[in-house]
Amino acid sequence: MSEYMDMPKDMEFHEVIFERVLQSTGALLEVCVVKHGAQYEAALFFDKKYKPGPPMPRPLEAPTGQATHWMGVRPKVGLSQEEAEKIMYEVNGINALYRIRMKDDWGSQLDTE
Repeated sequence: MSEYMDMPKDMEFHEVIFERVLQSTGALLEVCVVKHGAQYEAALFFDKKYKPGPPMPRPLEAPTGQATHWMGVRPKVGLSQEEAEKIMYEVNGINALYRIRMKDDWGSQLDTE
């Protein structure tokens, strides 16, 4: 059994991209590559618990300090340009290796409501 909790049934843990301790809460944030359905994505885990959000970093509309991108929903996590690039490199690389065309439709159900 995986040490990671609350993942969707069609999600499998693959590897950790990076981790850090959040200053605000002291929680351990891990950004991981997961296989979700037929594709590989990035996923956030706080103290080993999955938190939903987009499968890739999103640019911030108004970057602040070092944060240029974000992932996750409640809580939303700010990412530096370097962290976002590392995530995109890892996820795009493994999808390319297996010739998987990634589909990112996160949030599209919100657009149609």
